[in-house]
Amino acid sequence: MDPLLLNEIADMCGGTLHGSSTPLVRRISKDTRTILSGDLYLALRGENHDGNLYAGDAAAKGAAAVLLDDPAALKKLPEGYPAIVVENSLTALHRLAGAWRDRLAIKVACITGSSGKTSTKEFTAAVFSVRYRVVRTEGNLNNHIGLPLSILSASSADDAAVWEIGMNHPGEIAPLAALARPDLAIVTNIGVAHIEYLGSREAIAKEKGMLVEAVNRNGAVILSAEDDFTPALAARTKARVITAGLTSGAVTASDVTMDTEGCHFILKSAGESVPAWLPTPGLHMVKNALLAVAAGLEFGLSLEECAEGLASARVTGGRLVRRTIRGVTLLDDTYNANPDSMEAALMTLAALSTAGRRIAVLGGMGELGSHAEAGYRRVGLAAAKTVNTLITVGPETTPLLESAREAGLQVHETPDTAAAAALLRELAREGDLVLVKGSRGARMERVIQHFEN
Repeated sequence: MDPLLLNEIADMCGGTLHGSSTPLVRRISKDTRTILSGDLYLALRGENHDGNLYAGDAAAKGAAAVLLDDPAALKKLPEGYPAIVVENSLTALHRLAGAWRDRLAIKVACITGSSGKTSTKEFTAAVFSVRYRVVRTEGNLNNHIGLPLSILSASSADDAAVWEIGMNHPGEIAPLAALARPDLAIVTNIGVAHIEYLGSREAIAKEKGMLVEAVNRNGAVILSAEDDFTPALAARTKARVITAGLTSGAVTASDVTMDTEGCHFILKSAGESVPAWLPTPGLHMVKNALLAVAAGLEFGLSLEECAEGLASARVTGGRLVRRTIRGVTLLDDTYNANPDSMEAALMTLAALSTAGRRIAVLGGMGELGSHAEAGYRRVGLAAAKTVNTLITVGPETTPLLESAREAGLQVHETPDTAAAAALLRELAREGDLVLVKGSRGARMERVIQHFEN
């Protein structure tokens, strides 16, 4: 965000100004632990917290001003301290982000999908950065709070934005898409993540497709050539539709080889071919990269520039990050998990060469609801086809363990991450390749921490 006077911000979000109107705000912050001088502290309410209670802390730590939806919190501030009072802080955040989006003259790409959103976002931003100054979603701040904050992090100096849009309930994507107003939309895939709250892949596709509908006829929609919901999604937009996939689509890849450092392949589009390098392993990662390349071509980059961007891409922590501990190579894929991403990670493990055995340490998967048993059993069967040894973590993984064992795989059941790490220390030998994966709630990164310590 460009520096703005506090009275200007009050007008943009529909708030009432108290105290001085002249402070210059350089950033919006909702966390008093990370307040910097020049920040506007945004007091948000949640199920278990009330940000208004920390307004005094924000002032003490140097915030330029605070935005509150509880007038009583003004009493906790120094006399005359600048503040904006609104009826609802979250609504004010959306109004402010919308007003700021009106001022931005940038190309906007938005990304959604059941899995691969954050990796595709990073690849797309890396491709765009070859030619443009790019702002992107930090981490996975992709919800009703994260997206408006991402919009407000853009400045007038930026040329392009890459914003991730997520959801786990019906009705969440449409208002976020309306706020972002994308010139280009990418849907990575339609899987079973969050199926507990939506009930079926058809319902998930309906919700994800709201981003597709938000792109105007002058824009573009990029879809996976290999997803069975692509035809239905394509029918919902008036924009130009571009597909990308390993073997079909406007952007494809051939001659893929991989190791624990990443993937080499030939990038192809419109009769052109260039060698490419992606610094993370996995065919599913190559698929995500092809979507990013399609976005780059749509935004005017050459195929060579797209390949250059991919080579500089870096995935965020917990997404197939390689670590070597006492001669054992671990693939840290602990950021999140669903049956689709579990299978993709297991396929990557199987494709990587190793002097030793392939071991998987798998934890729980969240938000599957009544589909949980089928999802776990599906992953168990995939593990039986790809690994030598499986360690399951937590009682919720019992269907996974049972299906893998029924398929003839050696399986070890552990109650928690500490026990899993202790068992892994006993089993793993130098040269082994180990995949560690589970949903955020499973905290599978602790397996690696315990194993290392």
